[in-house]
Amino acid sequence: MPTKAVAAAINDQIAMELESAYIYLAMAAYFDEHNLPGFSHWMRMQHQEEQAHAMKLFDFMLDDGGHVVLQALGRPPSEFKSPLQVMKQSLKHERKVTAAITTLYELTVQEKDYPAQILLQWFIAEQTEEEKTVGDIIAQMEMVGDSGSGLLLIDQQLAARTVTE
Repeated sequence: MPTKAVAAAINDQIAMELESAYIYLAMAAYFDEHNLPGFSHWMRMQHQEEQAHAMKLFDFMLDDGGHVVLQALGRPPSEFKSPLQVMKQSLKHERKVTAAITTLYELTVQEKDYPAQILLQWFIAEQTEEEKTVGDIIAQMEMVGDSGSGLLLIDQQLAARTVTE
């Protein structure tokens, strides 16, 4: 059973994961509105992945004897300047999530919550992958610059994403 501090922090992380899903859905809408269906597809997949992350924590809490307390979610952004800016904002957000998970992991070490540490090791590896993937997309976008045809090629690549979890 998690300590009060760990339970509160996991509940905060559940909210962050759900908020991440909401942010990615807003980004998907932007891409749909700008005729970039591959980018939208990629963001919709991110939305689903973040929901799955929240549920992984949700189920862990219940399985570990904790109490889930769902929280209100913030309103996601609805205005973006460019596709590149959206992806940079995505990377910034992933780094924020990584920092939160790292802080949560540190708390589980202090509280000697070994089951939570094992779970969070998976999240730490996942965040490393998330940051690299978004960073790679940004690098490709910066390579093509203002080339519409280059952006469309990246859009086609992102449209091919499949579920990995």
